[in-house]
Amino acid sequence: MAERIRELEAVVVRNLRRFKDAYFTNTVTRDETLPVKEQQIMGLLDNLPVNLQFFIMTFLSPADLCRLGSTSRYWRAMVRDPLLWKYFLLRDVPSWPSIDHLSMPNLELLESPLLSEDEPLHDEDEEEEEEEEERKIDFMSEYLRGCPSCRNHVIPSRPVYQVMTSFLHSLVPSSEPRYAMFGPGMEQLEVSLVKRMMFAPDVLPVSGTPHRQINGIGSGISYMFNNQHRFNILTLYTTNRAERERAREQQQQEGINNKLFNCVGNDASGFPVFTPAPQVQEVCEVVDGFIYVANAEPGKGEEKTEVAQIRAMLNCRRGSSSKPLLVLACVSREEPVMDQRDGSDRARARTPCVYVAKRLNLPQISHCWMVQDTVAESLSGLLDGISWLLKCSGVKLHGS
Repeated sequence: MAERIRELEAVVVRNLRRFKDAYFTNTVTRDETLPVKEQQIMGLLDNLPVNLQFFIMTFLSPADLCRLGSTSRYWRAMVRDPLLWKYFLLRDVPSWPSIDHLSMPNLELLESPLLSEDEPLHDEDEEEEEEEEERKIDFMSEYLRGCPSCRNHVIPSRPVYQVMTSFLHSLVPSSEPRYAMFGPGMEQLEVSLVKRMMFAPDVLPVSGTPHRQINGIGSGISYMFNNQHRFNILTLYTTNRAERERAREQQQQEGINNKLFNCVGNDASGFPVFTPAPQVQEVCEVVDGFIYVANAEPGKGEEKTEVAQIRAMLNCRRGSSSKPLLVLACVSREEPVMDQRDGSDRARARTPCVYVAKRLNLPQISHCWMVQDTVAESLSGLLDGISWLLKCSGVKLHGS
């Protein structure tokens, strides 16, 4: 990834230099309404070599880039260059801590081949056509839509009948929302996310055990969010504790008797087809949403099995198609991340959340979904995911 980013840096600088030489050879027209001191500073920036201008832009936030673009026609054109924002996407997407159904970027755009630095830009008609096609793609919009610091988390509006139903329910005392939690990240990680949640009162206090029981599942555990909102989580394990411990020690998950799903064959694309066990179907009917704990440690995850099991839960015949899905892309511990600007090839110690979403085929489902980076040991990221889930369930959170 680091090598590809360096290749794109060279392409972007070359493209910006060619653009400046073609359209701004003499002078740069600046905004005369700016104070004289700011115009002098901008004059210094205008006269810098293009590679230094690009280097400066790599340290600016999206908001600062937009402000820079408002200072002159030259900078407006420079900061809107499509290849520049493709570079930002390729560089920053792996470090985004969350992504959802509204902000998921098109990863195929980032996989398109780069122009070689040694190839001419003007001589070959075919290359000019490829670059023209690249310029038609709005990488800037893709970035601003997905970047956590830019995106607006808009919870999709509900149909009128659901709004009316929610109003009527609000007139009577209601129980806390319930969520079903399942997934390999609950069973494979060295640090248990569920245990950390139960013994972290400073992050998510336990508020009790409901009296509502589901045969074969239990009542789950209720937690208190921000000391104001109660919610209930039903944890669904594929097998008992002894078998989970033995499988984790042996790093072996195949051959374990799965008590949540029954495999009934494969579909036309080769994906296994699962049906939830009867008690799990009852869970799907009564819960308000789902929490899938994915193993985000590098090299982990079984794409076809995970996709099939998520589909089985979401499409359960007794469930509702409007229930949200929160995916916790979980690792055991937080690992230090090296800044990619220093040219290091050191990989991040987790699978980025956008690639977890791709692995789970989430862009293809009709449900509202969100993938949130989470650390089991510190519970980092958990509250952000729970906040999104409660909002999707109609809970009014203060400050939102």
